[in-house]
Amino acid sequence: EGMSLPQRILFPPEEICMDWLHRQRPGAGLCNLGSTCYINVILQCLTYTPPLANYLLSRDHSQLCHHQGFCMMCIMEAHVRKVLCSSANVIWPRAVVRDLKFIGEEFEPDMAGDAYEFLRRALEAMQRACLSESRDVDISSQTTTIIHQIFGGFLKSRVTCLRCQAVSDSYKAFLHVLLDIK
Repeated sequence: EGMSLPQRILFPPEEICMDWLHRQRPGAGLCNLGSTCYINVILQCLTYTPPLANYLLSRDHSQLCHHQGFCMMCIMEAHVRKVLCSSANVIWPRAVVRDLKFIGEEFEPDMAGDAYEFLRRALEAMQRACLSESRDVDISSQTTTIIHQIFGGFLKSRVTCLRCQAVSDSYKAFLHVLLDIK
């Protein structure tokens, strides 16, 4: 109601598995590389998000990725595989820290950062990676990536005319919402 249908479905929602496909033992912990605790917190949260981890462990993205250089989905795929499939107790998230400037230019390995801001930038980088192979995709189709379907949503705005009581709804896609919690 009020939203245009996507011209293309980039990732079929029925292929998203919300629970772990395989029982996962706790994976390797993350070692700090400078002032990277805010990065490690978000990497742990993303690693243990079952629908994202299932997708990344399937290697579906990297098998089709033709991106030259930085690709956040390929980096996350390698990271999740390393954490969950390694026999190590601790790993160093070097690839993520090495490519911080591509995730957000405000991040530097030797400076403390904001976890929410890193999550926001990481989700946006993963969304861009999912869209990089799809040229000229309409706005509604952009919301059918695996990243948007797991983490995103829509804000609905409603305006009612005070004279005629006509109602107009509009929708805006989002990947993150900042909530004020008191």
